[in-house]
Parts: sequence; C-alpha cells; structure tokens
Amino acid sequence: MRTLFLIAALALGTVSVQAQETCETPKVKAGDVLKIAEPAHSSYDHFNFPKSNFIIKRGGIANYRALINQEVEVTDVTMKNGCIAKVDVKLANGKKFFNTVNTVSVDFKEALAAGELRLK
Repeated sequence: MRTLFLIAALALGTVSVQAQETCETPKVKAGDVLKIAEPAHSSYDHFNFPKSNFIIKRGGIANYRALINQEVEVTDVTMKNGCIAKVDVKLANGKKFFNTVNTVSVDFKEALAAGELRLK
C-alpha cells in the first residue's frame, strides 16, 4: 500500500515539474542571420549534417573547418511547447554545405548553449 502511494506521489511530482518549464531561447524568425562558431569537439554535435560517406558519395568534400565563422540564414523555425526546438538554416552566401546540401536543421537551444552557433 505504501509503495502505491509513493508511486502516485512521484508521478504527480514529475507532471508538475514539467508544466513549469519555460522558454529562455532568443526569438529567431525566418530571414535572421546567425554565425557558425568553432565546435568544442572535433565535430558539430547539434547540427544535423549528413554523414561523411553520404557527402563524399554525392561528390562533396566533408570539410567541417570551412564552416567556422560562416554566416547562415534561418529558413524555417520549428516550435515545440512555445519554445524554438529546431531551426533550418542555409548558407548566407548562397552556396551549399559541403557542395551537396542546401539546408541543414539545427537543435537551436543546444547549439547556442554549446557555443556552436552565435547570434549575429
């Protein structure tokens, strides 16, 4: 009987914690320009780039160093619970990422927190 009450209390506690979550990401809309920063690790964790073998198969060059300090333009913003979840970006100079991909999706909040993406 005690375990039943304990499980019920834990379930109600987690629901109330999730309801209080607020959005603290900057407001971004389509057309805004952002800048790609240097990744903390050897690769970008929050940019959804295709795998290197797909880039090479399409005739591109998987050079992540060439992306540092490149300006990107926001093409689409995906909202989740009133917060910005994902952002689709394209290069501001009109070229393709790795000479193969037009747009790439980015986990916006995580990329800002990790320093992979900066507001211009």
